[in-house]
Amino acid sequence: MINPAGVRHQIEGNVIQSTSRVLKEQVEHTETGSSVPQEWGAYPIITFPELPKIDIVMLEQQSEPPLGSGESASIPSAAAIVNAIYDATGVRFREIPLTPERVLEGLEGRNRKFARRRAARRKRSIGAIIAGLTGALGFGAVAIPLNAPLAPITRPNPSMYSQETIERGAQLAALGACSVCHTAPGGQALAGGFALETPFGKVMTTNITPDVETGIGSWSYPAFARAMRDGIHRDGYNLYPAFPYPSFAKTSEADMQALYAYLMAQPAVSRKNTPSELTFPFNLRPLMAGWNLLFNRNQTLTIDPAQSEDWNRGQYLVEGLGHCGACHTPRNLMGAEKTGAAHLAGGVAEGWDAPALTSLAKSPVPWTKDALVTYLRTGASANHGVAAGPMAPVIEQLKALPDSDINAMATYLASLNPDISEAEAGEKRESIISATSSANHPALTAPARLFDGACAMCHEPGRGPVLFNEGPPLGLSTKLHLDNPDNFLRTVMHGVEHTVHSAMPGFGNSLSDEQIADLANYARARFAPDKTPWTNVAKKVQHLRHAE
Repeated sequence: MINPAGVRHQIEGNVIQSTSRVLKEQVEHTETGSSVPQEWGAYPIITFPELPKIDIVMLEQQSEPPLGSGESASIPSAAAIVNAIYDATGVRFREIPLTPERVLEGLEGRNRKFARRRAARRKRSIGAIIAGLTGALGFGAVAIPLNAPLAPITRPNPSMYSQETIERGAQLAALGACSVCHTAPGGQALAGGFALETPFGKVMTTNITPDVETGIGSWSYPAFARAMRDGIHRDGYNLYPAFPYPSFAKTSEADMQALYAYLMAQPAVSRKNTPSELTFPFNLRPLMAGWNLLFNRNQTLTIDPAQSEDWNRGQYLVEGLGHCGACHTPRNLMGAEKTGAAHLAGGVAEGWDAPALTSLAKSPVPWTKDALVTYLRTGASANHGVAAGPMAPVIEQLKALPDSDINAMATYLASLNPDISEAEAGEKRESIISATSSANHPALTAPARLFDGACAMCHEPGRGPVLFNEGPPLGLSTKLHLDNPDNFLRTVMHGVEHTVHSAMPGFGNSLSDEQIADLANYARARFAPDKTPWTNVAKKVQHLRHAE
């Protein structure tokens, strides 16, 4: 555009005016039913404290010359706000203004209706609840040993540990991504408060700084090791297995002591732990003792003499403190990682699909050791894509590990995948790029043209000058080959933050739900033609949009 700043101001003013009228304007009608007009200065305007953040994104049409623009079209604020309130409350409002009083009145009516329904359901289900409670408590009474509290100690002086031990502990904390889970957004490192969403409710991570009152400063090493291996708090109660102590249990004594030394050497932060919010009966901590009896038995790793030293080291890192299975392994109905062929066969983490790390992976080019080394070190692989979602901060933490450990992890993980040489992987890559090129897929439809305008420059080799932050060819993206479109949709909507490799802007504010769904369906059909088409993509886009 010739006048982009002017257009931005027009759109912002349009949003402010139309939103103000939806929320505040009292419309009066004459006897004949027509609305009573108001003077221009009488229209209500929301105040600065009420003003929402307005994001305006403009996409250049590079195939067209710069043009001027007149006034922006009126924005359908009423429909958007009414739909948003309906999504949040379940109440459909059909009159404006949507004042707080009117919304509260609608909520009260909805609550009365729901209360009548709940009362009817409560009568039918009370017998089932009593039976379930009896069974759960009976199981707990049989399975629960009493865990003795361990006496508090004076916080250890960090000077009692060598600098080498503390530095080794820092690497181990990075391997375990301790700060990723134990740091709230915008909070202080390791002070807890991060919400882990599980099928059983919300688990709040705890303060693991050496603060004596609110952290682990008064914990002895035996208390720390017991929590890490057995999932038992210093006070004797059971921890929830969202804390992956079945993996941490495989840690050697020397490494466990180094990790303890590192944590005790960190700054103490006073922050009380926020209670978790789990549904009944999973909020009963004593039942976790029975869970441990069933699922926390294998606490050691066996050295495989038939494998190399690198392979065994990689197994120790991946299966132990690295706890890769916590995200990349499906779980059973009790929330425990499945075993056997299901191990590392793909799971879910924070709403993202965590792809399989074995031969069950959906990626069109199998993982090689070199590709894994590059990915674990930089967060990007030319044959697979870029780390996004919960994996991105994990890659950031892995930067602290020495190259020897990254190499060992890659050696172990590569052994779980089909044996393919780098040359064979390269040939498969070029074959996929050729088959999915624009030469074979001319832009004849609206979704194809949308892809050409928004995606092709970065994600289709040969379409333009080589960019510094050129993205991976979409035909190689694991996200497009998964059974679920959520990872691809999240990436399109929110983008990818800057990594060593690249950054990608999100299109959630510039493309409509329908356009995002069309783009996803087109990309799946073109770049993953051997896969079954995704279904209900439009509904998934709406769900992800409203879950933000």
